[in-house]
Amino acid sequence: MTDPADFTAHEALARMARGELRANELVEAQLRRIAAKEPEIGAFAFLDADMARQAAKAVDAHRASGRPIGGLHGLAVGVKDIIDTADMPTENGTIIDAGRRPGKDATIVRRLRQAGAIVMGKTVTAELASMGPGKTRNPHDPGRTPGGSSSGSAAAVAAGMVPLAIGTQTFGSVIRPASFCGVVGFKPSHGLVPRTGMRVHSRELDTVGVFARDVADAALLADALAGHDPEDADTRLLPPPRLLEIAMTEPPVTPSLAFVKTPVWDRAEPATQEGFGELVAALGDTCTEVTLPELYEEALGALKSLMQAGMARGLAAYYRKGKEQLSPALRGVIEEGLKVTAVDYLTARDWREALGNGLEQLFDRYDAIVTPAANGEAPRGLDSTGDPAFSGLWTLCGVPAISLPLLTGPNGLPVGVQLVGRRGEDARLLRTARWLTRRIEAQA
Repeated sequence: MTDPADFTAHEALARMARGELRANELVEAQLRRIAAKEPEIGAFAFLDADMARQAAKAVDAHRASGRPIGGLHGLAVGVKDIIDTADMPTENGTIIDAGRRPGKDATIVRRLRQAGAIVMGKTVTAELASMGPGKTRNPHDPGRTPGGSSSGSAAAVAAGMVPLAIGTQTFGSVIRPASFCGVVGFKPSHGLVPRTGMRVHSRELDTVGVFARDVADAALLADALAGHDPEDADTRLLPPPRLLEIAMTEPPVTPSLAFVKTPVWDRAEPATQEGFGELVAALGDTCTEVTLPELYEEALGALKSLMQAGMARGLAAYYRKGKEQLSPALRGVIEEGLKVTAVDYLTARDWREALGNGLEQLFDRYDAIVTPAANGEAPRGLDSTGDPAFSGLWTLCGVPAISLPLLTGPNGLPVGVQLVGRRGEDARLLRTARWLTRRIEAQA
């Protein structure tokens, strides 16, 4: 008999709709999985089993009443511990915020609850969502990093502790851990999902992302989170994006993909370069190698200026009241950010606009870009969260990106294939990602 903890979100929803599974049974299965895996993996910063059971009981009672239910009804979701939850601590991965209790839910947490989801617990984040690793280990090899900063969210999904989880990305904090942990990680277009009630480093860069076991589940969760929020000026008042509906359709024509190495290709491990060569060959005429103009070599410098300046501003209170309690690496980033001049900052914003506009021409011809999600398998050791370079350009430009667990490295560990789409065309990217996944699986 299949353990309910192994169901995808869609499988669990279908069984609950047919009366074959109750939310409390699903939560109990996930609590058993957490009890078995959490001591080794350490994905959760906060977990209250009784609270989860009570929430599941309330969800089952709501369904039994015959009242309308939401799209996530009965599903457990892990929430990164930089996102405010009124009934759980939000400690931001730092001792400085130990015991912090927000007064209200973040907008996306409120949307989760409105959709009937059960907030299972708070997942581990790197220190203040930066580079200082948390306690989480990679489910595929506990001696390796799970990536960061959304380490707990990626690992919890990979280990079957929850079917869905939420992370955030300023540089590569969704795409990289998804690649290392072998799950789907989706970073929507900048501004599609509101950030009200979460720790924000850079208004120009920060994006809420999701983790799931497949593309359909990622679309399901992102659909519930997306939409305008008057408290986040980067969200827009637009019709619902219909991410899941469009993702589940067949592309009207065979997608055309552009294989882009990006200026950091030499940082990819030889096995990764070889794997992408084989992938491109397997895709045949549907995939063409495209070289970006030299100006894209400015991307990482611009992103670092925006990120460092944003962190210096956003973390100023932490630095003033307890810089000795911050890691040396984070103190260094903040201090570098204090040196970023107004001219450097504004120039970086100009680069963001120029590079984003330049991609529009590429997307006039191609449905999506194919590129590595990370330089290779998760590195050994727990002192680093890995190299985020392969996410930098796409984060800077605010375009949607998704990591798909389609390749395997020399040690049998997952390596993600990153697909990148035109800004605002998230549903189309998800549809292409689902098509690519089935294409590769059929050829395996």
